[in-house]
Amino acid sequence: MSLRMAVLALLTARPMTGFDVMRQFDASVGFLWNAPHTQIYPELKKLEQAGLVQGADLPRGPKGTKRQYRITEDGIAELRAMMNEIEEPRRERDPYRLKAAYMEWADPEAARAQLVAHLEFFQAAEILYQQQHDDILGRKIPLLRDRLEDVPADQQQAVIEFKAFAYAGLVTRARGEVEWAKTGLRLLDRLDRERADSDAVAEAVVRKLGA
Repeated sequence: MSLRMAVLALLTARPMTGFDVMRQFDASVGFLWNAPHTQIYPELKKLEQAGLVQGADLPRGPKGTKRQYRITEDGIAELRAMMNEIEEPRRERDPYRLKAAYMEWADPEAARAQLVAHLEFFQAAEILYQQQHDDILGRKIPLLRDRLEDVPADQQQAVIEFKAFAYAGLVTRARGEVEWAKTGLRLLDRLDRERADSDAVAEAVVRKLGA
């Protein structure tokens, strides 16, 4: 999976300027493949140099120009080849679980703040992913409607359902992250109670010995 695949896939819907690509990244494929805006224009230039997209200057204002890109036949072939490659599952670099594995080194307040931040982020993400999923099924996304204009009627449902399937995976993952954070917060609560009980017992022992 790469930025190249994501950009080529976007351009199969319609020709776009670099600004259009960045905007659509934020609104659609960026949920699936995050990339900074600073990488978009260099990638478009690389694709043009490779003959995978074709650029053309269009007027912008009275004197300016903007460059619009359309995918070429070679670009479509490249996208198809990348899609036919098997993306082997691999071990992830997981900063959340890495930090959780050594959370005994954190102050209790910091550990709780970390898990609360995780919880809130993925609660919000779940809502966004679910909305995107529902809008795909409802054909409410303008770029999707543009894409479907060039797709035969008997293939349109597959286009829609594959995209919805991708976002359903994000919804499921977000829900799992939310539950994991809640489990962590319950763990902190239990450890806090056990620590308080242990401190109370130790204090009682000290008082008894001092009596």
